[in-house]
Amino acid sequence: MKKSVAIVGATGYAGIELIKILINHPKFEIKTIFSSKGGERIEELYPAFKGVFEKEIKKADIAQIAKHDLVFLAVPHKTAMDFVIELMNEDIKIVDFSADYRLIQENYEAFYVKHTDSKNLSKAVYGLPEYFREDIRNTRLLANPGCYPTATLLGLLPFKEYIDGAVFVDAKSGVSGAGKKLNENTQYVSINENMFAYNPINHRHSIEIKEKSGLDINFVPHLLPITRGMMISIYANLKEDIDPIEILKEKYKNEPFIRIKDKPVDIKSVAGTNFCDIFAMKNGNSLFVNTTIDNLLRGASSQAVVNANIMMGYEENMGIPNIAYIP
Repeated sequence: MKKSVAIVGATGYAGIELIKILINHPKFEIKTIFSSKGGERIEELYPAFKGVFEKEIKKADIAQIAKHDLVFLAVPHKTAMDFVIELMNEDIKIVDFSADYRLIQENYEAFYVKHTDSKNLSKAVYGLPEYFREDIRNTRLLANPGCYPTATLLGLLPFKEYIDGAVFVDAKSGVSGAGKKLNENTQYVSINENMFAYNPINHRHSIEIKEKSGLDINFVPHLLPITRGMMISIYANLKEDIDPIEILKEKYKNEPFIRIKDKPVDIKSVAGTNFCDIFAMKNGNSLFVNTTIDNLLRGASSQAVVNANIMMGYEENMGIPNIAYIP
């Protein structure tokens, strides 16, 4: 019997990617989709779903959500807390896309808003499977990592013990990472044939990378004139001589969604998949690490489904996309 699934925030980019994955999942069934307003139909908002997945979008309601086995909260920070406080009293597992349960309270409040659910904050597990798999198996509340932290931490953590001093992270993302809401940076005339840094050093994801790595992080994100995909370039000094590729191969030898490359990585090869491609090299005591992911998938929705698979005791690659968009 399939597990019943609810999606809250089904009309955003992450919600749409969830639907695309889950409609073909052998063990999960999307029973209900919710948004803040409700009253619309998903195939009318997104005509691509016509004849494939047609369903009314309900207004988000705790009592209705609680009837499911699993809920994905594809909602902004602060909003997620309002749902989790109530849903943790019910018999349901929760995968939260927001930042509300990723950080210790002090760091969260310094970069976001006042946290109103410290009780459940301590129960949440950070959902980076390669590092927290066993904890994920035993949790009811999963904090799905941010896209920039996912791509950065997967490249950075294997070298943590070898790094001397501050780390510099040059990050680049497609426009879909900004979500559906229009702002000045994402207007066509601003981003077309253009690239620029935004929120350098002070970007909210910098504290997530710093907290999870324990390293001194200088993080500078850039917006690329592409729809999806993310590339991270990490620069650091080394304490000792190492073979970066051999360290990566040893660390990730049993990981199904990590691919170690022998040359710098590219975005197109991971777009549409849950893979993280990683390359690394050194010049004397200087380290360069290069990673790519699909920001909407490995950086959000497919990673969320991998985590849900683990939480439910299924094979973690069940239903997960692994073929890139070609061409």
